[in-house]
Amino acid sequence: MMDLTVLERLVLSNVLPKEGNFTTLKLVRELREALSFDELEHKKLGFIQDGDQVRWNESAKLVKSFEIGEKMMDLISETLTKLDKEEKLRDEHFSLYEKFVEKPPVKPPIKGVPIVEREAD
Repeated sequence: MMDLTVLERLVLSNVLPKEGNFTTLKLVRELREALSFDELEHKKLGFIQDGDQVRWNESAKLVKSFEIGEKMMDLISETLTKLDKEEKLRDEHFSLYEKFVEKPPVKPPIKGVPIVEREAD
């Protein structure tokens, strides 16, 4: 299980590769869909598009748990590691880098399906 904040979900969705082989892209698409926000989350967070940035009600502090399979865990780790080596990591990548590269969790089954939604502490 991987707990991700609203910002982490948005950043991770943008970090995932846009090119690859068919099977990998299928898994990436499933993970992007899992990371997306449902109607209730949109209502709680009150997303506002401001140019090329997205703002939301940060007092909602919504955290969602995901099962991310081995293939996607490896792909995310490799992508973040590549950004690090190319010195292209940005501040918004920091928590994802810690979660997926420095201290990756035990790898669950191969599905990027959200499991539990809860309010952050």
